[in-house]
Amino acid sequence: MSEQTQTPPQPLPTSSDSTLVSNSPVDLPPNPSNPSKIPIRPQKIRKLSSTPSSNGKTPETAVPSASTATSGAITVTKNRRKTAPKSSRVSPQIIKPLSADGEIDNALQHLRSVDPLLVSLIDTLPSPQFELHHSAFLALSKSILYQQLAYKAGTSIYTRFVSLCGGEDAVCPDIVLALSPQQLKQVGISGRKASYLHDLANKYKSGILSDETLVKMDDRSLFAMLSMVKGIGSWSVHMFMIFSLHRPDILPVSDLGVRKGVQLLYGLEELPRPSQMEQLCDKWKPYRSAGAWYMWRLVEGKGTPTIAAAPIDGGNAQALQQFPVEQETQQHQLQLLEPINGIENLGACIWSQ
Repeated sequence: MSEQTQTPPQPLPTSSDSTLVSNSPVDLPPNPSNPSKIPIRPQKIRKLSSTPSSNGKTPETAVPSASTATSGAITVTKNRRKTAPKSSRVSPQIIKPLSADGEIDNALQHLRSVDPLLVSLIDTLPSPQFELHHSAFLALSKSILYQQLAYKAGTSIYTRFVSLCGGEDAVCPDIVLALSPQQLKQVGISGRKASYLHDLANKYKSGILSDETLVKMDDRSLFAMLSMVKGIGSWSVHMFMIFSLHRPDILPVSDLGVRKGVQLLYGLEELPRPSQMEQLCDKWKPYRSAGAWYMWRLVEGKGTPTIAAAPIDGGNAQALQQFPVEQETQQHQLQLLEPINGIENLGACIWSQ
């Protein structure tokens, strides 16, 4: 019998994650004593699971490397997660308020460059003014008091409420919590609004909210936190962000004044839906607050008749009472849209007083 020559063993291929994979069988030499037997294929080498074994220990993955396969040496390799270098990490962006020096000029220059239809408005109307008049707590309280009321009625109740507290500078969570629902009712505040005021004050008292933290929050977090307060919905949050915190890129898509202004600006046959507002005003970013300010002024100049509309439901708007109405609560109830009849009846007016 002739002496049979065997092929020396070849190193097994390895994958990029150090897992051995065998994709093709290794041909074994025929057995001369039993030629009818089929050559046996070696089993594939599988990646060992990192799941702990029955004895509670995690088995190690021991695999022969290509360089040590012939010598029988064993190398233990581990998968390591790649981390991005520190230099590539994105740091939080600092957003300047519109009341910061030079920001109004930057906003107007941007709006001129991206929307030619705004140029004539910017040229003929005074520049927007965003000045801080009240603390955040007082501004939010004022928003609650004006809900579902005409401007004059809201102003009357707000004046009596401030007097009850001892003046605007005295309005704070502790003072509001010290007032009973009966005391608030005596100045014209309903029981429901009294509960809203107390809920706001309690969230300040517990530390969930504060004037300092609200100023530092990003827009998304701020919207989420304020929406948890009973009686404060998306419209109130948007007005607060524009006129109290002077955030530059807020678009109140459900505000009837802004929607009517966009309709007039672009010559639309119908009021744009909130989704359409996002698309039409996307070019205004990152200064949509200034764009919204010009929409209010555009409607004021056109002398639009008093309008009241209910929440958008199936494309139909139902006539309602005069002035801003907001029913949205912690359970995200439907929001009512404010009417327009000159700047004195705009919902934004209560924030800029």
